[in-house]
Amino acid sequence: MIVYGTGYSPYVRKVLVSLAEKGVAYEHRPVMFHAPDADFQAASPFGKIPAIEDEGFRLADSSAILWYLERKHPSPTLIPTDPQALGRAVWFDEFGDTELFGKLIVPFVERVLKPNMMKQATNEDAVTKALEKDLPPLFDYLEGEIAGPYLVGETFSIADISVATSFYNFQLAQARIDAGRWPKLADYVDATLGRPSFQAALEAKKG
Repeated sequence: MIVYGTGYSPYVRKVLVSLAEKGVAYEHRPVMFHAPDADFQAASPFGKIPAIEDEGFRLADSSAILWYLERKHPSPTLIPTDPQALGRAVWFDEFGDTELFGKLIVPFVERVLKPNMMKQATNEDAVTKALEKDLPPLFDYLEGEIAGPYLVGETFSIADISVATSFYNFQLAQARIDAGRWPKLADYVDATLGRPSFQAALEAKKG
């Protein structure tokens, strides 16, 4: 299997973590989105990352890939079968991709991506807005949802992968969860990012 996409991407990280959890061998090609690479473009005609090629089968979008991997490599399971647990896992996957990502990534974009890769000035006002206005309600919500080591049931799942993945970029931007205000969330993120599968994904090539 070939996985396309820079290791900086939280969405690429979702796939790499899933592959590590399942023990699936792969080749990582760290391209950026819309990269002028013919093989990548064949796998992702709209330039999205991640994308995969697996024995001639091509697919883009992290959530679609996670479902594909679950069906092809069902053990260990990362998608619950119980109806209620499944619903919650799919919800947290969507929450991580849409509600959380766009706000959590702001410090990384402003403090890492723009000055180092785009040669643009950092907008600290945008960072302050994210940290003080946009993120606290989401952190409050997660603090109330965390009842154990995992977000859904008694096992690690796509819910944990999708929610935790962007927090690594958050940390790269020297941003931190206030453990005094959100102690369960802070502990949860540290424990999840500390899993061997996440540690392997965090070492993935950036480009």
